[in-house]
Amino acid sequence: MSRPARVRATIHVPPDKSVSHRALIFNAVATGRATIERILDSDDVRSTAQCLAALGVPIEWPEGSQVAHVTGQGLHGLFEAEDVLDCGNSGTTMRLLLGLLAGHPILSVLTGDSSLRSRPMGRVIAPLRAMGASLAARRGDTLAPVVVKGGSLRGIAYHSPVASAQVKSAVLLAGLYAEGETAITEPSRSRDHTERLLTAMGAPLAIDGLTVRVRPAERLSAVSVRVPGDISSAAPWLVLGVCHPDAEIVLEGVNVNPTRTGILDILRAMGADLELVEERTSGGEPVADIVVRSSQLRATSVSGELVPRAIDELPLVALAACFAEGTTVVRDASELRVKESDRVKAVVDALGRLGAEIREREDGFEVDGPVRLRGARVHAHGDHRIGMLGAIAGCLAEGETEVLDDAVGVSYRTFWDDLRTATSSEAVSG
Repeated sequence: MSRPARVRATIHVPPDKSVSHRALIFNAVATGRATIERILDSDDVRSTAQCLAALGVPIEWPEGSQVAHVTGQGLHGLFEAEDVLDCGNSGTTMRLLLGLLAGHPILSVLTGDSSLRSRPMGRVIAPLRAMGASLAARRGDTLAPVVVKGGSLRGIAYHSPVASAQVKSAVLLAGLYAEGETAITEPSRSRDHTERLLTAMGAPLAIDGLTVRVRPAERLSAVSVRVPGDISSAAPWLVLGVCHPDAEIVLEGVNVNPTRTGILDILRAMGADLELVEERTSGGEPVADIVVRSSQLRATSVSGELVPRAIDELPLVALAACFAEGTTVVRDASELRVKESDRVKAVVDALGRLGAEIREREDGFEVDGPVRLRGARVHAHGDHRIGMLGAIAGCLAEGETEVLDDAVGVSYRTFWDDLRTATSSEAVSG
């Protein structure tokens, strides 16, 4: 790809991946039948559906459709799968299912692709073991495949060393089956889609600052959901819009849950011209259209509680920093190193090849700007976020850019089509 002369687009971004996963998993153990409209049809979410089907949950979701029907089996209705559960590339699938299966007296083996088998599972295994579940995994019980035999859980008060919605969700799901109260406290607040949906389904859940508490549930009531747009999928267009010299992009129906909008706060701090319009609610989540335009950017610092609210978007923050005046610093983001790739190294390598002045930190990176990026060959290392980073960078660089092993279908199957449309004149996509 290469830099277009102008960018004019209206894009309906793909449905929220986090909400899609949770709508499937929670409704699978609810009572009743739920319809999930605008479910994200991506490789990761399909992995969740296939695992649940293997556990005996009837799911109707035709290939290519954005509507799924789930017939809940009740809190104790899952059956032992006849084969290994393949979670593909999806950490959400594996970690949330571990929490759910910890409460079931069945034997399950969960695995995934080579990337997922290299990502840390000990952070989930440790609290689930403390609750009484039997789990075993490779490399000192830290890496998949993971074997879990659940049942007879007891509530615990767990202080998580990381702010992780996946760890929190796994513990809360197990807590629905545990004797007594289960509480999890995070160092800073992570995304709260689990708390919102479980509360809507009738779970006995309470939130007190950074602590979430849950007591055993007698039942969950199925809840139909219309999934809003994913802000992580909106982020590439936000950065393209503010960095391109002649751009105006409208992103329709984006989830602006405050636990997910770190990218908006970061770009505003950098001087971005963006506004939220038509604010409303969908599926219990706040939603808005976002209008973003070419902007004069300045450097910023990203750290602390802002990091978990923007963890998936930080690679794109590095790209925006290439067009900002001054030195942008991202710290407290060592979690980037245990994603689908080591995203600190991957970002430094990708943008460095394009001519960025970027330096690796143990817990993030520093970027000097502004610089003129030059087209190059970029390797995404099979990481969808790095694939999208390379593509957007290519639309801002001089000359041609090629992205290898992009894997964008994991979360955004129509990304390349939307990119071609967005960089054509007066474009409308989605």
